[in-house]
Amino acid sequence: GTDPYSAEVYARGRENFRRLLRDGLLTQDASPAFYVYRQIMDRHAQTGIVAVTSCEEYLKNTIRKHELTRPDKEDDRVRHIEALDAQTGPVFLAYRSVAEINALIQEKCAAPPEIDFTPSDGVRHSAWTVSDPKEIAALQHFFELVPVFYIADGHHRSAAASRIYQSRNGGGNSAFFLSVIFPHNQLQILPYNRALKDLNGLSAQRVLDLLDGIFVISPDGQSTPKRRHQICLFLRGKWQTLSFRPRFVATDDPFEKLDVTLLQKFVLAPLFGIDDPRTSERISFIGGIRGPSELEKNVAGGKFACAFSMFPTGIEELMTIADAGGIMPPKSTWFEPKLRDAMFCHLL
Repeated sequence: GTDPYSAEVYARGRENFRRLLRDGLLTQDASPAFYVYRQIMDRHAQTGIVAVTSCEEYLKNTIRKHELTRPDKEDDRVRHIEALDAQTGPVFLAYRSVAEINALIQEKCAAPPEIDFTPSDGVRHSAWTVSDPKEIAALQHFFELVPVFYIADGHHRSAAASRIYQSRNGGGNSAFFLSVIFPHNQLQILPYNRALKDLNGLSAQRVLDLLDGIFVISPDGQSTPKRRHQICLFLRGKWQTLSFRPRFVATDDPFEKLDVTLLQKFVLAPLFGIDDPRTSERISFIGGIRGPSELEKNVAGGKFACAFSMFPTGIEELMTIADAGGIMPPKSTWFEPKLRDAMFCHLL
């Protein structure tokens, strides 16, 4: 019953964090180290390096963003970090894969992990400590050759950390923020599906008639798109596959070629009157981890009038747009698995 943004909540967080340290449930290593962190979710595995990353490079855009942040969410993160005087939630970063770094990580993972557990969500978490000075120097050397990082997940965490760095004038360890850095070709992006609460006064048949001018429609019952520029629509208890007609995707602009952009520009705004998906209450976004069955259930139950099952945005598309200084459309990427909070901490 407590307001999650009340002072008591942050104070309790501080109290709990200090207890974990005091009771030895969280322990600080004797010397600085990197950590190799592997996650396995079903058949997908991704392995990254736990490190701290420069707030100055974030501010200079050497660490590239692809999302806008909300001030209220930034403020919440700032208050949490300040209350704990630590960062417990890592930023999820990506870099263009480097063979030498991959080889070092693979060699480390050949040994038994020092941390290895699988919680109730079924994602296995394993970690190895990189404390040997030669291994540390090798990782630092190869990462110096990586020109940029990309924020996959954690825009508010990195923004908050950089605000604290500026307010503290870099004091203590505030010049850096906690991150896990993954090679781009190991990441799993799931689709961010769309569901509409109404048909904007149109009949279901009229919707299909209008969509026929934009897509080649196949009533094949397919619930998951098989390629880019293909979307699956659940309407009137049936799945239809919508493939954009060529003239709608005839552009070299990477932003304009995104399926989420095309759907918004040619369908959601003109047909359904959803001009700003960030603020409209008539659209909901459903992470792909919940699958098309979640869309079916909610439409069949009357919560939504129809739903769109999307093809996932590619990591290359994200990096191209970030390199150009662009911002991805809202709710266009869902990275999975998520990083485990407080498995690693950075004391300021």
